[in-house]
Amino acid sequence: MTENSTQVTFAGLGDMGRALAAAVLRDGFTATVWNRTPGKAGELVAAGAHEAAGLGEAFEASPVVILCVVDNNAVGELLDAAGDRLRGRTVVNLTNGTPRQARELAERVTALGAEYVDGGIMAVPPGIGTEASFVLYAGPEGVVEAQRELLATFGGVQYVGEDTGLASLYDLALLSGMYGMHAGVMHAYALIGSAGIPASGFSALLNSWIQAMSGFVQQAADRIDRDEFTKDVVSNLAMQAQAFPNLIEASKEQGVRPDLMEPVMRLFQERVAQGHGDEDGVGVIKLLQAKA
Repeated sequence: MTENSTQVTFAGLGDMGRALAAAVLRDGFTATVWNRTPGKAGELVAAGAHEAAGLGEAFEASPVVILCVVDNNAVGELLDAAGDRLRGRTVVNLTNGTPRQARELAERVTALGAEYVDGGIMAVPPGIGTEASFVLYAGPEGVVEAQRELLATFGGVQYVGEDTGLASLYDLALLSGMYGMHAGVMHAYALIGSAGIPASGFSALLNSWIQAMSGFVQQAADRIDRDEFTKDVVSNLAMQAQAFPNLIEASKEQGVRPDLMEPVMRLFQERVAQGHGDEDGVGVIKLLQAKA
């Protein structure tokens, strides 16, 4: 293929990479695809994609290169193989990683003469291209804006700042909230299941309770931004720390491992021991933010 014969190249055709490529093809963009292990491009080729014979051809085929591989170590290997083939191109890395890795990759890519944008995908593969999907982007704002039409094929375009580490930071912060909620839900189902109650028989009540508690997100943000944890406290930390061991003990009595809940109890107890029992539980963030 001649240089820039397609609009975008995808390097990495796992479940997510294929979903991303399929989305741009559905929206009428031309695409070149490449995967280290052959045999994953069949449906994409049938939909109009060109499968590059090698990585060099893939990089040279398009002005925009989207990387979505197993981890940022694999991204580094691709950059090592790229050499000057990325010069003048825009590299959008949608591989999950850390803020430090993103900043280091940005330096490597710009040293190769290319623009670098880091991204965090907030969707599972079947959700790509739907209203439920959005992707976080960090890097030069002008570069993101120049590719907005292309990037919008994946879902909402959420630009978070010039610092290339911010996309992964936002990504991991959002995942922290998700996994924390999932952990509580799993423990709740384990507890109720210990009495022979099916999860489906408890789910409506649990869902209603979680929705009722959802105001905590904004309330906590307000307290944290004001750095004020003792005003208008409804359930203080001392009371919660006093009652929390019952959750642990009941779990053990029911034959449920309390591993997910014990760290929360220890943080509550530590904050109270420091003399902050009059605070709202949000004050525990001070322990999380403390330098090791």
